[in-house]
Amino acid sequence: MNDPHLDPGDIAALFDRARLRMARELRGLTQVQLAREVGAVTAASISQFENGHTKPATSTLRRLAVALRVPPSFFAAPARPPAQDQVNGFFRSLRSTSPRDRQQALAYVHLAREITLELEKHVALPELNLPRVPIHEGQPLQSADIEQAAAQVRNHWNVPRGPVQDVVRLLEMNGIVVVRFRVGVEKVDAFCVDFPDRPVVALGADKGLRDRSRFDAAHELGHLVLHGLTGNVGDKVTESQAHEFAAAFLMPAEDIKSELPQRIDWPEFLRLKAKWHVSLAALLVRAKTLGVMSEHVYAQGWKALSVRGWRKVEPGPLGNPEAPVLLQRALELMESTGISFNDFILQSGFPEVDVRTLLSRDISERPRVEF
Repeated sequence: MNDPHLDPGDIAALFDRARLRMARELRGLTQVQLAREVGAVTAASISQFENGHTKPATSTLRRLAVALRVPPSFFAAPARPPAQDQVNGFFRSLRSTSPRDRQQALAYVHLAREITLELEKHVALPELNLPRVPIHEGQPLQSADIEQAAAQVRNHWNVPRGPVQDVVRLLEMNGIVVVRFRVGVEKVDAFCVDFPDRPVVALGADKGLRDRSRFDAAHELGHLVLHGLTGNVGDKVTESQAHEFAAAFLMPAEDIKSELPQRIDWPEFLRLKAKWHVSLAALLVRAKTLGVMSEHVYAQGWKALSVRGWRKVEPGPLGNPEAPVLLQRALELMESTGISFNDFILQSGFPEVDVRTLLSRDISERPRVEF
């Protein structure tokens, strides 16, 4: 834990280059832009600070803290194992997102892991309980393997047959951190980072659709289960496998196959959407994948979705997306032990505005009736 009483000289001595890079990326700045903001320091110097070749002087650290809107103590190395530099995020399409957008989103996820590890000093969080399905090089995963992997995870987590009640809650109960944040990074879709101690799943805050958001969460779970630290990031095969996993996890063949219509029957598809909390598009694809619907009928259905504009906005909205609660509840529990949010911010050295961004429920949940 960072000591709030560290003097500037101590902070300079404990300077952690990874924290400087994280702060810069949280603000969406390049090294050149940061140098311009700070003044009296060059982009080359910032590069050397981040590479660990040199350390900034105390006065430079103070200016960096002001420019990056973080407390100076944020730059002091935390007393914990560092995240591996090579840990990558699984992003949907590397073409549609700029490197800077991805770096900013990744920085928030690195911060989410740090907040989690800091909270764990005060409260016990669920143990990480994530079954892995190893992929053997040279033996490509078949669809049957992916269906089996999804069934294994459901079985391992004791998920009852039928629809999954709350995908986000299920991930959190098994020690996976889920965050939903708005940082003006609209083009970054849901993604995950497979930190060995605490994998983090980030769901986009702009998708206010429960069905799509549940599929996103299951898709990211697929990456963690199937691809782990060894998967190829952003390639079509990896993405397709995670999609197959999500469909099998949310709509197990043995439970849904007999319910799917062979013909295009929209009232029936809407009923299934309400029951399974998945999109009409996902149900249509599942009907074809499981051989219930012919290629010809499926093509007709897909065409109808496009013509009616349902590929963008479907009928039968299901309400608000599922909201993560793990970090928020951990914080409340910590406060009940006498450590206030302000104490936590002071001791950790985290920038308060970013902690609030990660903990806030961007998408309001309807209040629950409690019994």
